[in-house]
Amino acid sequence: MRILLISAYEASSHKAWADALMSNLPEHDWTYIALPPRHFAWRIRGNAMSFAFDPKFKPLLEKPYDLIMATSMTDCVGLKAFCPDLQNIPWLLYFHENQFAYPASDKQQGLVEMQMVTLYSALAADQCVFNSQFNKDSFFSGARALLKKLPDYVSPDWLSVSEEKACVVPVPVSVPTLMTKPHIDKREGQAPMRIVWSARWEYDKGPDRLLAILQELSARHVPFEIAILGEQFRSIPKEFEQIKQAFSAQISQFGFAKNRQDYLDCLASADIVLSTALHEFQGLAVLEAVALGCVPVLPNRQVYPELFGDEFLYHSDLHDPEKEAQSAVDLMIKLATENAEAPSVEPFELSALLPLYVAQIRQSAGR
Repeated sequence: MRILLISAYEASSHKAWADALMSNLPEHDWTYIALPPRHFAWRIRGNAMSFAFDPKFKPLLEKPYDLIMATSMTDCVGLKAFCPDLQNIPWLLYFHENQFAYPASDKQQGLVEMQMVTLYSALAADQCVFNSQFNKDSFFSGARALLKKLPDYVSPDWLSVSEEKACVVPVPVSVPTLMTKPHIDKREGQAPMRIVWSARWEYDKGPDRLLAILQELSARHVPFEIAILGEQFRSIPKEFEQIKQAFSAQISQFGFAKNRQDYLDCLASADIVLSTALHEFQGLAVLEAVALGCVPVLPNRQVYPELFGDEFLYHSDLHDPEKEAQSAVDLMIKLATENAEAPSVEPFELSALLPLYVAQIRQSAGR
């Protein structure tokens, strides 16, 4: 089968997803085009023009295909308008995220415009696939809420067919299984609890809550070490500088790992993977850490309740980070005392998910 795979914003997790499909389904003839992960607002609104009129992409868009798979930031409607040959090919739209479930920020501009691009694409695609149930539910509920706000000539019922056909197939987790350790190691005396926090350094990943948790650990005199990983951008929330100054003695790693192997080594050496995210659609970084033996300590919000059992969730309090921090530290101490084992990530492994992707590709191409 000839498949065109389009990534309109090639974030690292999006690229890993595309690479996993192409390398593990070699029976298909893949053509892959992507745009770099920068200028988010422009990328989501202008990607159709960038693809359609760039001499580098134009010949690839004119080739014959049996199926088009595109990430949800791709402007399907715009591409179909600019490239008529793409109009009669089945489209599968894959949602790594959606524009309806982000926490409010004064930095957000043009949000409705971005939401409308994604909404148009979902309606224009033959099949929508989401990486989690939370992603699916928040997209359709958010899209319906938006349609209800529009003045006339709209109906939330337009989404019914798309939602009925939509399904959930997560991004596969892939780490070297030989690195896996089974549980929190028993250590003598008051050896420090080894924590890893591996999210983007942005406000929606809850740096204020991370700071509150470290302050709570310190106030309770709980010995700990922490590796703070994750991608950094031009604008870094002030909490990271506060953390660096206040907890320099406890920080074992501060900043993006030099390479993939260093990143995996850091995960494999930790006891606990901590998340404070205010927005998370699948939690790949958490899943990778758990696959390498880290015990998850996660807020009971966003996608997290559908990943593992309640025993790995602490109480979420969006209005009181200090109260949330107390619950998180309570859970950390409990899991460490019980020598808790990391839960299984088998449902998220490539071997479990690949047949689902095969079925979706066949079904979508058949349309």
